[in-house]
Amino acid sequence: MRAPYGTGPLAPAVLAVRGAALLLALVALARTSVQGLAEPGLALVFGLLVAAGELVRRGASAGEREPAPLAAAGALAYALLGDSAGRPTTHGALQVIAVVVVAQALAAVPRRACGRRTDADRAARRTLTVGFAAVCFQPLYASGQAERWFGDGPYFPLFPLTVLALTALCDAVLAALLARSAARAGGPGALPPYGSLLVDEVRALAGTGTGVAIGATGVVTALGVAVAGPWAPAVLCGPLLLTQVSAGRYTAVRTTCGQTMASLARATEIAGYTPPGHARRVAALATAVGRELGLTGPRLTVLEHAALMHDIGQLSLLDPVAGGATARLPAAEQRRIALLGGAVVRRTGAGPEVAAVVEQQADPYREQPLAARIVRTVNAYDDLCGESVGGPLRALEQLRLGTGHDHQPQVVEALGRVLARGGLTRSGAG
Repeated sequence: MRAPYGTGPLAPAVLAVRGAALLLALVALARTSVQGLAEPGLALVFGLLVAAGELVRRGASAGEREPAPLAAAGALAYALLGDSAGRPTTHGALQVIAVVVVAQALAAVPRRACGRRTDADRAARRTLTVGFAAVCFQPLYASGQAERWFGDGPYFPLFPLTVLALTALCDAVLAALLARSAARAGGPGALPPYGSLLVDEVRALAGTGTGVAIGATGVVTALGVAVAGPWAPAVLCGPLLLTQVSAGRYTAVRTTCGQTMASLARATEIAGYTPPGHARRVAALATAVGRELGLTGPRLTVLEHAALMHDIGQLSLLDPVAGGATARLPAAEQRRIALLGGAVVRRTGAGPEVAAVVEQQADPYREQPLAARIVRTVNAYDDLCGESVGGPLRALEQLRLGTGHDHQPQVVEALGRVLARGGLTRSGAG
Protein backbone atom coordinates (compact mmCIF):
# COMPACT_ATOMS: atom_id res chain seq x y z
CA MET A 1 0.00 0.00 0.00
CA ARG A 2 1.07 3.54 -0.61
CA ALA A 3 3.47 4.95 1.94
CA PRO A 4 2.79 8.45 3.16
CA TYR A 5 5.01 11.27 2.12
CA GLY A 6 7.92 11.79 4.39
CA THR A 7 8.59 8.16 5.29
CA GLY A 8 12.02 6.76 4.54
CA PRO A 9 14.71 8.54 2.50
CA LEU A 10 13.40 11.35 0.33
CA ALA A 11 13.27 10.66 -3.40
CA PRO A 12 15.15 13.02 -5.75
CA ALA A 13 11.83 14.27 -7.16
CA VAL A 14 10.59 15.22 -3.70
CA LEU A 15 13.88 16.96 -2.92
CA ALA A 16 13.67 18.84 -6.22
CA VAL A 17 10.09 20.02 -5.56
CA ARG A 18 10.87 21.09 -2.00
CA GLY A 19 14.13 22.73 -3.06
CA ALA A 20 12.47 24.70 -5.86
CA ALA A 21 9.68 25.84 -3.54
CA LEU A 22 12.18 26.87 -0.85
CA LEU A 23 14.30 28.82 -3.32
CA LEU A 24 11.24 30.59 -4.74
CA ALA A 25 10.01 31.42 -1.25
CA LEU A 26 13.37 32.85 -0.17
CA VAL A 27 13.61 35.04 -3.29
CA ALA A 28 10.05 36.29 -2.82
CA LEU A 29 10.53 37.02 0.88
CA ALA A 30 13.85 38.81 0.29
CA ARG A 31 12.44 40.97 -2.48
CA THR A 32 9.29 41.84 -0.50
CA SER A 33 11.24 42.68 2.66
CA VAL A 34 13.53 44.99 0.71
CA GLN A 35 10.87 46.82 -1.31
CA GLY A 36 8.06 46.65 1.23
CA LEU A 37 4.44 45.60 0.80
CA ALA A 38 2.41 47.11 -1.99
CA GLU A 39 -1.26 47.52 -1.05
CA PRO A 40 -0.75 46.18 2.50
CA GLY A 41 -4.53 46.10 3.09
CA LEU A 42 -5.05 43.64 0.23
CA ALA A 43 -2.03 41.60 1.34
CA LEU A 44 -3.52 41.36 4.83
CA VAL A 45 -6.96 40.33 3.54
CA PHE A 46 -5.65 37.55 1.34
CA GLY A 47 -3.03 36.47 3.87
CA LEU A 48 -5.73 36.06 6.52
CA LEU A 49 -7.90 34.18 4.03
CA VAL A 50 -5.12 31.69 3.25
CA ALA A 51 -4.19 31.31 6.93
CA ALA A 52 -7.81 30.81 7.97
CA GLY A 53 -8.26 28.17 5.27
CA GLU A 54 -5.20 26.32 6.53
CA LEU A 55 -6.37 26.50 10.13
CA VAL A 56 -9.81 25.05 9.45
CA ARG A 57 -8.66 22.35 7.07
CA ARG A 58 -9.01 18.69 7.94
CA GLY A 59 -6.11 16.28 8.02
CA ALA A 60 -5.49 14.96 4.52
CA SER A 61 -6.72 11.41 4.04
CA ALA A 62 -6.61 8.87 1.28
CA GLY A 63 -8.46 10.05 -1.79
CA GLU A 64 -8.73 13.64 -0.55
CA ARG A 65 -7.08 15.81 -3.17
CA GLU A 66 -7.29 19.20 -1.43
CA PRO A 67 -7.96 19.29 2.32
CA ALA A 68 -7.84 23.13 2.42
CA PRO A 69 -10.01 24.41 -0.46
CA LEU A 70 -10.53 27.83 1.13
CA ALA A 71 -6.79 28.45 1.40
CA ALA A 72 -6.22 27.21 -2.17
CA ALA A 73 -8.95 29.47 -3.57
CA GLY A 74 -7.65 32.49 -1.61
CA ALA A 75 -4.10 31.96 -2.86
CA LEU A 76 -5.30 31.62 -6.46
CA ALA A 77 -7.46 34.72 -6.16
CA TYR A 78 -4.49 36.81 -4.98
CA ALA A 79 -2.34 35.46 -7.83
CA LEU A 80 -5.06 36.39 -10.36
CA LEU A 81 -5.85 39.80 -8.85
CA GLY A 82 -5.60 42.73 -11.26
CA ASP A 83 -7.71 45.66 -10.07
CA SER A 84 -9.11 46.53 -6.66
CA ALA A 85 -12.30 48.61 -6.69
CA GLY A 86 -11.50 49.74 -10.22
CA ARG A 87 -7.88 50.76 -9.51
CA PRO A 88 -4.86 48.81 -10.80
CA THR A 89 -2.82 46.90 -8.23
CA THR A 90 0.96 46.80 -8.14
CA HIS A 91 1.78 43.94 -5.79
CA GLY A 92 3.38 41.70 -8.43
CA ALA A 93 4.13 37.97 -8.57
CA LEU A 94 6.84 37.79 -5.89
CA GLN A 95 4.66 39.50 -3.29
CA VAL A 96 1.89 36.97 -4.00
CA ILE A 97 4.33 34.13 -3.25
CA ALA A 98 5.65 35.86 -0.12
CA VAL A 99 2.18 36.46 1.32
CA VAL A 100 1.09 32.86 0.67
CA VAL A 101 4.29 31.44 2.20
CA VAL A 102 3.99 33.60 5.32
CA ALA A 103 0.29 32.74 5.71
CA GLN A 104 1.02 29.01 5.47
CA ALA A 105 3.86 29.32 7.98
CA LEU A 106 1.75 31.26 10.48
CA ALA A 107 -1.10 28.74 10.19
CA ALA A 108 1.34 25.86 10.75
CA VAL A 109 2.35 27.15 14.21
CA PRO A 110 -0.97 26.51 16.05
CA ARG A 111 -1.50 23.29 14.09
CA ARG A 112 1.85 21.96 15.26
CA ALA A 113 1.09 23.14 18.80
CA CYS A 114 -2.09 21.02 18.69
CA GLY A 115 -0.10 18.02 17.48
CA ARG A 116 -1.42 18.08 13.91
CA ARG A 117 1.04 17.14 11.16
CA THR A 118 2.36 19.64 8.63
CA ASP A 119 2.49 18.31 5.06
CA ALA A 120 5.69 19.77 3.62
CA ASP A 121 5.06 18.34 0.15
CA ARG A 122 1.62 19.89 -0.09
CA ALA A 123 2.95 23.27 1.08
CA ALA A 124 5.76 23.12 -1.49
CA ARG A 125 3.33 22.13 -4.22
CA ARG A 126 1.02 25.06 -3.38
CA THR A 127 3.94 27.50 -3.35
CA LEU A 128 5.04 26.40 -6.81
CA THR A 129 1.50 26.29 -8.21
CA VAL A 130 0.55 29.73 -6.90
CA GLY A 131 3.90 31.05 -8.07
CA PHE A 132 3.23 29.70 -11.56
CA ALA A 133 -0.19 31.38 -11.66
CA ALA A 134 1.21 34.69 -10.42
CA VAL A 135 4.11 34.66 -12.88
CA CYS A 136 1.72 33.92 -15.76
CA PHE A 137 -0.81 36.60 -14.75
CA GLN A 138 0.88 39.55 -13.02
CA PRO A 139 3.51 40.59 -15.63
CA LEU A 140 1.01 40.40 -18.51
CA TYR A 141 -1.54 42.36 -16.52
CA ALA A 142 0.91 45.03 -15.32
CA SER A 143 2.36 45.56 -18.81
CA GLY A 144 -1.10 45.91 -20.38
CA GLN A 145 -0.50 42.97 -22.70
CA ALA A 146 -3.48 41.06 -21.31
CA GLU A 147 -5.80 43.98 -22.04
CA ARG A 148 -4.47 44.20 -25.60
CA TRP A 149 -5.12 40.51 -26.11
CA PHE A 150 -8.51 40.19 -24.39
CA GLY A 151 -9.76 43.79 -24.14
CA ASP A 152 -11.27 45.28 -21.01
CA GLY A 153 -14.85 44.18 -21.69
CA PRO A 154 -16.72 40.91 -21.26
CA TYR A 155 -13.88 38.87 -22.79
CA PHE A 156 -11.30 39.83 -20.17
CA PRO A 157 -12.32 36.99 -17.76
CA LEU A 158 -11.00 34.61 -20.41
CA PHE A 159 -7.49 35.69 -19.39
CA PRO A 160 -7.63 34.52 -15.75
CA LEU A 161 -9.53 31.42 -16.86
CA THR A 162 -6.74 30.57 -19.31
CA VAL A 163 -4.13 31.09 -16.60
CA LEU A 164 -6.23 28.94 -14.27
CA ALA A 165 -6.29 26.07 -16.79
CA LEU A 166 -2.51 26.22 -17.20
CA THR A 167 -2.09 26.36 -13.43
CA ALA A 168 -4.27 23.27 -13.02
CA LEU A 169 -2.04 21.44 -15.50
CA CYS A 170 1.07 22.58 -13.56
CA ASP A 171 -0.50 21.31 -10.33
CA ALA A 172 -1.29 17.96 -11.97
CA VAL A 173 2.34 17.61 -13.11
CA LEU A 174 3.61 18.24 -9.58
CA ALA A 175 0.98 15.98 -8.00
CA ALA A 176 1.86 13.10 -10.33
CA LEU A 177 5.55 13.58 -9.60
CA LEU A 178 4.99 13.44 -5.85
CA ALA A 179 2.58 10.50 -6.19
CA ARG A 180 5.20 8.51 -8.10
CA SER A 181 7.77 9.26 -5.41
CA ALA A 182 5.28 8.12 -2.76
CA ALA A 183 4.62 4.94 -4.76
CA ARG A 184 8.36 4.28 -4.94
CA ALA A 185 8.43 4.37 -1.13
CA GLY A 186 5.50 1.93 -1.04
CA GLY A 187 7.66 -1.13 -1.63
CA PRO A 188 8.83 -3.39 -4.43
CA GLY A 189 6.94 -3.10 -7.68
CA ALA A 190 5.00 -0.06 -6.51
CA LEU A 191 6.16 2.21 -9.31
CA PRO A 192 3.42 3.12 -11.83
CA PRO A 193 4.31 4.91 -15.07
CA TYR A 194 4.46 8.67 -14.69
CA GLY A 195 2.20 9.13 -17.72
CA SER A 196 -0.56 7.07 -16.12
CA LEU A 197 -0.37 9.11 -12.93
CA LEU A 198 -0.46 12.37 -14.86
CA VAL A 199 -3.53 11.29 -16.82
CA ASP A 200 -5.17 10.24 -13.56
CA GLU A 201 -4.46 13.65 -11.98
CA VAL A 202 -5.82 15.53 -14.99
CA ARG A 203 -8.98 13.43 -14.99
CA ALA A 204 -9.41 14.04 -11.26
CA LEU A 205 -9.05 17.80 -11.72
CA ALA A 206 -11.70 17.75 -14.42
CA GLY A 207 -14.02 15.38 -12.56
CA THR A 208 -13.96 16.41 -8.90
CA GLY A 209 -16.40 19.06 -7.73
CA THR A 210 -13.95 20.42 -5.17
CA GLY A 211 -11.30 21.19 -7.80
CA VAL A 212 -13.81 23.02 -9.99
CA ALA A 213 -15.15 24.93 -6.98
CA ILE A 214 -11.64 26.04 -5.95
CA GLY A 215 -10.78 27.32 -9.42
CA ALA A 216 -14.12 29.03 -9.97
CA THR A 217 -14.04 30.66 -6.53
CA GLY A 218 -10.49 31.91 -7.10
CA VAL A 219 -11.37 33.57 -10.41
CA VAL A 220 -14.69 34.98 -9.19
CA THR A 221 -13.06 36.36 -6.02
CA ALA A 222 -10.35 38.11 -8.05
CA LEU A 223 -12.98 39.62 -10.37
CA GLY A 224 -15.15 40.55 -7.37
CA VAL A 225 -12.30 42.43 -5.69
CA ALA A 226 -11.69 44.25 -8.99
CA VAL A 227 -15.23 45.66 -8.75
CA ALA A 228 -16.09 45.79 -5.04
CA GLY A 229 -12.71 46.04 -3.31
CA PRO A 230 -11.14 44.06 -0.45
CA TRP A 231 -14.47 43.10 1.13
CA ALA A 232 -15.48 40.81 -1.74
CA PRO A 233 -13.65 37.66 -0.44
CA ALA A 234 -15.75 37.60 2.74
CA VAL A 235 -18.90 37.16 0.63
CA LEU A 236 -17.60 35.16 -2.33
CA CYS A 237 -15.71 32.51 -0.34
CA GLY A 238 -18.75 31.57 1.76
CA PRO A 239 -19.98 28.85 -0.64
CA LEU A 240 -16.55 27.25 -0.57
CA LEU A 241 -16.82 26.86 3.20
CA LEU A 242 -19.97 24.79 2.62
CA THR A 243 -18.04 22.73 0.06
CA GLN A 244 -15.32 22.14 2.63
CA VAL A 245 -17.84 20.97 5.22
CA SER A 246 -19.44 18.62 2.68
CA ALA A 247 -16.05 17.27 1.65
CA GLY A 248 -15.22 16.64 5.30
CA ARG A 249 -18.40 14.67 5.82
CA TYR A 250 -17.77 12.67 2.65
CA THR A 251 -14.25 11.88 3.86
CA ALA A 252 -15.65 10.73 7.21
CA VAL A 253 -18.06 8.39 5.40
CA ARG A 254 -15.21 6.98 3.30
CA THR A 255 -13.13 6.43 6.44
CA THR A 256 -15.99 4.56 8.12
CA CYS A 257 -16.49 2.45 4.99
CA GLY A 258 -12.79 1.60 4.94
CA GLN A 259 -12.86 0.57 8.59
CA THR A 260 -15.90 -1.61 7.92
CA MET A 261 -14.12 -3.37 5.06
CA ALA A 262 -10.99 -3.95 7.16
CA SER A 263 -13.09 -5.46 9.95
CA LEU A 264 -14.98 -7.73 7.58
CA ALA A 265 -11.72 -8.82 5.96
CA ARG A 266 -10.47 -9.92 9.37
CA ALA A 267 -13.72 -11.75 10.12
CA THR A 268 -12.71 -14.73 7.96
CA GLU A 269 -9.39 -14.96 9.83
CA ILE A 270 -10.99 -14.72 13.26
CA ALA A 271 -13.53 -17.40 12.31
CA GLY A 272 -10.72 -19.69 11.11
CA TYR A 273 -11.70 -19.71 7.44
CA THR A 274 -8.47 -18.11 6.17
CA PRO A 275 -4.89 -17.97 7.53
CA PRO A 276 -3.89 -14.95 9.64
CA GLY A 277 -2.89 -11.94 7.55
CA HIS A 278 -4.05 -13.50 4.26
CA ALA A 279 -6.37 -10.66 3.24
CA ARG A 280 -3.77 -7.98 4.02
CA ARG A 281 -1.06 -9.84 2.13
CA VAL A 282 -3.26 -10.32 -0.93
CA ALA A 283 -4.35 -6.67 -0.87
CA ALA A 284 -0.77 -5.36 -0.60
CA LEU A 285 0.61 -7.61 -3.33
CA ALA A 286 -2.41 -7.15 -5.62
CA THR A 287 -1.99 -3.37 -5.35
CA ALA A 288 1.67 -3.66 -6.31
CA VAL A 289 0.80 -5.86 -9.30
CA GLY A 290 -1.92 -3.41 -10.31
CA ARG A 291 0.61 -0.56 -10.32
CA GLU A 292 2.97 -2.74 -12.33
CA LEU A 293 0.23 -3.13 -14.93
CA GLY A 294 -0.50 0.61 -15.02
CA LEU A 295 -3.54 0.90 -12.76
CA THR A 296 -3.81 4.20 -10.89
CA GLY A 297 -6.32 6.27 -8.94
CA PRO A 298 -9.86 4.89 -8.54
CA ARG A 299 -9.10 1.67 -10.44
CA LEU A 300 -6.27 0.90 -8.02
CA THR A 301 -8.52 1.68 -5.05
CA VAL A 302 -11.20 -0.71 -6.37
CA LEU A 303 -8.54 -3.42 -6.75
CA GLU A 304 -7.23 -2.92 -3.21
CA HIS A 305 -10.69 -3.03 -1.64
CA ALA A 306 -11.73 -6.08 -3.66
CA ALA A 307 -8.53 -7.89 -2.65
CA LEU A 308 -9.25 -7.15 1.01
CA MET A 309 -12.79 -8.54 0.71
CA HIS A 310 -12.21 -11.38 -1.74
CA ASP A 311 -12.74 -14.19 0.82
CA ILE A 312 -15.76 -12.78 2.66
CA GLY A 313 -18.06 -15.28 0.92
CA GLN A 314 -16.37 -18.15 2.77
CA LEU A 315 -18.39 -17.22 5.86
CA SER A 316 -21.32 -18.98 4.14
CA LEU A 317 -19.53 -22.35 4.40
CA LEU A 318 -20.52 -24.76 7.14
CA ASP A 319 -16.98 -26.11 7.40
CA PRO A 320 -13.84 -24.07 6.56
CA VAL A 321 -11.78 -25.08 3.55
CA ALA A 322 -8.34 -26.32 4.53
CA GLY A 323 -6.04 -23.30 4.54
CA GLY A 324 -8.81 -21.16 3.04
CA ALA A 325 -7.77 -22.33 -0.44
CA THR A 326 -11.08 -22.25 -2.32
CA ALA A 327 -9.25 -22.97 -5.60
CA ARG A 328 -9.45 -26.65 -4.66
CA LEU A 329 -13.29 -26.55 -4.63
CA PRO A 330 -15.49 -27.38 -7.64
CA ALA A 331 -16.03 -24.44 -10.02
CA ALA A 332 -19.74 -24.18 -9.17
CA GLU A 333 -18.95 -23.93 -5.44
CA GLN A 334 -16.29 -21.29 -6.10
CA ARG A 335 -18.80 -19.18 -8.04
CA ARG A 336 -21.44 -19.57 -5.32
CA ILE A 337 -18.98 -18.34 -2.67
CA ALA A 338 -17.90 -15.46 -4.90
CA LEU A 339 -21.50 -14.37 -5.51
CA LEU A 340 -22.29 -14.49 -1.81
CA GLY A 341 -19.18 -12.43 -1.12
CA GLY A 342 -20.25 -9.83 -3.69
CA ALA A 343 -23.67 -9.59 -2.04
CA VAL A 344 -21.99 -8.85 1.31
CA VAL A 345 -19.71 -6.24 -0.25
CA ARG A 346 -22.68 -4.43 -1.78
CA ARG A 347 -24.09 -3.90 1.71
CA THR A 348 -20.87 -2.32 3.01
CA GLY A 349 -21.06 0.77 0.80
CA ALA A 350 -17.79 -0.17 -0.94
CA GLY A 351 -19.38 0.40 -4.34
CA PRO A 352 -20.66 -1.80 -7.15
CA GLU A 353 -17.24 -1.92 -8.84
CA VAL A 354 -15.69 -3.61 -5.81
CA ALA A 355 -18.60 -6.03 -5.52
CA ALA A 356 -18.33 -6.92 -9.22
CA VAL A 357 -14.65 -7.82 -8.84
CA VAL A 358 -15.41 -10.04 -5.83
CA GLU A 359 -18.27 -11.75 -7.71
CA GLN A 360 -16.17 -12.43 -10.82
CA GLN A 361 -12.99 -13.74 -9.20
CA ALA A 362 -14.08 -17.37 -9.75
CA ASP A 363 -14.93 -16.92 -13.45
CA PRO A 364 -12.54 -18.01 -16.23
CA TYR A 365 -9.93 -15.26 -16.53
CA ARG A 366 -10.88 -14.43 -20.13
CA GLU A 367 -14.31 -13.35 -18.85
CA GLN A 368 -12.93 -11.26 -15.96
CA PRO A 369 -11.95 -7.60 -15.73
CA LEU A 370 -8.28 -6.95 -15.02
CA ALA A 371 -8.82 -6.34 -11.28
CA ALA A 372 -10.50 -9.75 -10.85
CA ARG A 373 -7.67 -11.44 -12.76
CA ILE A 374 -5.12 -9.85 -10.44
CA VAL A 375 -7.02 -10.86 -7.29
CA ARG A 376 -7.42 -14.42 -8.58
CA THR A 377 -3.71 -14.81 -9.35
CA VAL A 378 -2.35 -13.16 -6.19
CA ASN A 379 -4.78 -15.11 -4.01
CA ALA A 380 -3.65 -18.36 -5.63
CA TYR A 381 0.00 -17.40 -5.10
CA ASP A 382 -0.52 -16.74 -1.38
CA ASP A 383 -2.47 -19.99 -1.02
CA LEU A 384 0.33 -21.95 -2.74
CA CYS A 385 2.97 -20.38 -0.51
CA GLY A 386 0.88 -21.33 2.53
CA GLU A 387 0.73 -24.93 1.33
CA SER A 388 4.55 -25.16 1.34
CA VAL A 389 4.74 -26.21 -2.30
CA GLY A 390 8.44 -25.42 -2.43
CA GLY A 391 8.68 -21.69 -1.92
CA PRO A 392 7.82 -18.66 -4.04
CA LEU A 393 9.65 -19.91 -7.14
CA ARG A 394 7.70 -23.17 -7.12
CA ALA A 395 4.43 -21.27 -6.53
CA LEU A 396 5.14 -19.01 -9.52
CA GLU A 397 5.97 -22.06 -11.62
CA GLN A 398 2.59 -23.59 -10.81
CA LEU A 399 0.84 -20.33 -11.70
CA ARG A 400 2.65 -20.27 -15.06
CA LEU A 401 1.47 -23.83 -15.71
CA GLY A 402 -2.10 -22.58 -15.21
CA THR A 403 -1.94 -19.69 -17.68
CA GLY A 404 -3.82 -21.69 -20.28
CA HIS A 405 -7.09 -21.46 -18.34
CA ASP A 406 -6.78 -20.18 -14.77
CA HIS A 407 -4.47 -17.16 -14.94
CA GLN A 408 -3.70 -14.45 -17.47
CA PRO A 409 -0.02 -14.73 -18.54
CA GLN A 410 0.56 -10.96 -18.32
CA VAL A 411 -0.68 -10.89 -14.72
CA VAL A 412 1.53 -13.83 -13.71
CA GLU A 413 4.57 -12.19 -15.30
CA ALA A 414 3.79 -8.88 -13.58
CA LEU A 415 3.57 -10.76 -10.28
CA GLY A 416 6.93 -12.34 -11.02
CA ARG A 417 8.54 -8.93 -11.65
CA VAL A 418 7.12 -7.51 -8.43
CA LEU A 419 8.33 -10.48 -6.40
CA ALA A 420 11.75 -10.42 -8.06
CA ARG A 421 12.26 -6.81 -6.96
CA GLY A 422 11.27 -7.86 -3.47
CA GLY A 423 13.60 -10.85 -3.35
CA LEU A 424 10.93 -13.46 -4.21
CA THR A 425 9.58 -13.57 -0.69
CA ARG A 426 6.05 -14.25 0.37
CA SER A 427 3.77 -11.22 0.02
CA GLY A 428 4.31 -9.58 3.38
CA ALA A 429 4.00 -10.76 6.91
CA GLY A 430 0.81 -11.67 8.61
